[in-house]
Amino acid sequence: QVQLVESGGGSVQAGGSLRLSCTASEYTRTLYYMAWFRQAPGKGREGVAAMATVGEVPWYDEPVKGRFTISQDKAKKTLYLQMNNLKPEDTAIYSCAARDHGGSVMVFRADDYNIWGQGTQVSVSS
Repeated sequence: QVQLVESGGGSVQAGGSLRLSCTASEYTRTLYYMAWFRQAPGKGREGVAAMATVGEVPWYDEPVKGRFTISQDKAKKTLYLQMNNLKPEDTAIYSCAARDHGGSVMVFRADDYNIWGQGTQVSVSS
């Protein structure tokens, strides 16, 4: 049973940085895709960044492109999301997600992921 645990959230001022971590009990072997999603107050859940864990192919949602970087440390079985130049609109609960089975995947479609972390709060003030 794979488990995902996020950490690294917090409160920062606009322009600041945070680094989120997602540690998995299994990584690369069975988790073909991993992603970061976020849900802001009053909004639906949206994909932020995703990665094919084997080929390390990244995808980013347009609002965060150039500011956020997704990466992994296979030895530590950890997925990261480096968030720079944070903006108030980045405020949300960020969740780590993974997919452990095959099939067609849309990396920013939440229903395509079957394993989720508990989420970590990111708050950015003006």
